[in-house]
Amino acid sequence: MESLKTTFAIALVSLSLLFSSCQEKNSKKETLEKTIQAQIDSIDGTVAVAFYSLYEPKDSLLINVDEKFHAASTMKVPVMIELFKQASEGKLNLKDSILLKNEFKSIVDGSLYSMDITDDSDDIIYSQIGTKVALTDLMHSMVTISSNLATNILIELVDAQKTTATMRDLGAKNIDVLRGVEDQKAYDKGLSNSTTARDLMIIMEAIATHTAGKEEDCEEMIAILKEQQHNEVIPMHLPQAVEVAHKTGSITGVHHDAGIIYLPDGRAYILVLLSKNLNDFDQGTAKLAKISKTVYDYVMSN
Repeated sequence: MESLKTTFAIALVSLSLLFSSCQEKNSKKETLEKTIQAQIDSIDGTVAVAFYSLYEPKDSLLINVDEKFHAASTMKVPVMIELFKQASEGKLNLKDSILLKNEFKSIVDGSLYSMDITDDSDDIIYSQIGTKVALTDLMHSMVTISSNLATNILIELVDAQKTTATMRDLGAKNIDVLRGVEDQKAYDKGLSNSTTARDLMIIMEAIATHTAGKEEDCEEMIAILKEQQHNEVIPMHLPQAVEVAHKTGSITGVHHDAGIIYLPDGRAYILVLLSKNLNDFDQGTAKLAKISKTVYDYVMSN
C-alpha cells in the first residue's frame, strides 16, 4: 500500500512539474508575441514576421504571413533552387559557362532593355560583359551580393514560369516569379515578383530539411546563403558564433530578410522578416534587426 502511495505521489509531482513547465513556456511565448507586436507597431510601414522552429515545430509565431509583398531580391532564392533542380535533371550543368550579356526582353511586349550599373549591387560583373562566365559563379553572385545582372541571365536560362511551378511543388502557394529585374514596363503595369512570409518560410524550411532538392544540393544552397554579404537585418545583433544562411531584398520602402539561423548548440530555426511602405528605410531596417534579436533571445531562453 505504501508503495502505491509513493508511486502516486511521484506521479503527481511529475505532472505538476510538467504543468508548470508548460505554463512557463506558454507565458514566454505570449511575452514574445506581445513584444514583437509592439516592435512591429513602432515601425511606420507594413511588416510580416514568420518564426518557425526546426527543432520544435509547434513553437512558432506567424504574424501577417499571408500579406503579399514585392519580393525584391528574395526571388533569387527560388531561382537558385530551380538551377539546382534543372541541373539534377540533366537540363544544364552548373559548371558550364554562359555568355554574359546586358540585353533582356520585357515580359510585356518583348522590347529590349538593359541593366544600369549604378542600380546594381555588383559593379564588377559589368566588366565581364561579352565574355563567358560559369553558372556557379553567376549563381553565387546572384545570392551573396545580389547581382541583378547575374539574376537576369539566370532567370532567362531557367524560365520564370518553371521557377514558380517548382515553388508550388514545394508548397509555396502564393509566391510568383514573373520576370527578371528592372523590367520597367512590367513594373509600370503592376507585373512584379511577389511573395508572402509564409511562402519564404516554406522555401527556407525545404532547403534546411533537404527537401528542396538533393541533399548535397541543399547543403550547397545553405553554404551559399551563409556567405550572404548584406547583413543589416537578421544577423545584425546576433553573436558571431551564430550562423545565418539568408537572403535579403530591398527596393524603395521595402526591406526583407529570410533565413535559416543555426545555433552553436545544434538547434536551428527559420525567420522571415518582410516590410513595405517604410516611411523611414534606415529606421525600419534597424527595428527589423531588433525583432531578429528578440526571437533569438526567446530561443536561447528555452
